[in-house]
Amino acid sequence: MILGVYWYFKFPENLYNFSFFKFFEGYGGHADNEAELVARVQLENIDDFIKKLEALKTQFKHAFLHLNISGNQMIISIGGHQLFDFYFQLALEIEELLIRESAISLDSSLPFTSERTQTFHIARDHSGKIEHRFLQLVGSDFKKNNAENLSIRIDCNLPLTDKEHFIKDLIPICKEEKINVFYYKDHDFNNHCNLMLFFTNGRQTKDAIQIVNLNIFGSKIKQLTQKYPLHFGHLEGLKYYPQTSSPHVEMMVDEEYILSKN
Repeated sequence: MILGVYWYFKFPENLYNFSFFKFFEGYGGHADNEAELVARVQLENIDDFIKKLEALKTQFKHAFLHLNISGNQMIISIGGHQLFDFYFQLALEIEELLIRESAISLDSSLPFTSERTQTFHIARDHSGKIEHRFLQLVGSDFKKNNAENLSIRIDCNLPLTDKEHFIKDLIPICKEEKINVFYYKDHDFNNHCNLMLFFTNGRQTKDAIQIVNLNIFGSKIKQLTQKYPLHFGHLEGLKYYPQTSSPHVEMMVDEEYILSKN
């Protein structure tokens, strides 16, 4: 699983500029369609260009790329439910290829009948389904440059006397499992504590993608229940729900894309 900064509903304004690709936002809820970067182009030698795309795609194993081809025209689609930085970097490098090939950008509203397709899939994730029900995958509201963030959230509670040591024990687990953002929200009451823990990463670029095995991470968290009287979920209802403002930051990168919009 790749955690961190992504785009889905809005374009990353002031970060990327494209000549051929257009951004099509995703729609959540029942529609749940992917966000896409799409370019419709005309080329002199389609098959030669596809070979160059194949070579380029080997450098972007975690991005999805789909081609619809008709004669000397092609629709190039890069899509997903989380468009991380490396998706946009792939689009930029494809544009460089298109410029070298003297490609012509075409109006997407013109009639197009696909004669053949080619799909370049994402590298397989061998971690399987999430085994630990206490791990929640959550998004965020909009941050800097319209970014969102994909995080692991864990709701738990334990005696207040164990809180500080428990938090400290989470930091080496994060480092071992390629997580470099950890912050939490809390509510202390009656010598007890409700915690809302967040684990994620920053921007995911082509040469610095962090793959997190959620099941290994979850197993290490569960092992802490043998050391502390830790229970998953919150106690005592909404009155003691963790405070939503001013989270406690233990590890952080790219903070403006994670905690603050400005």
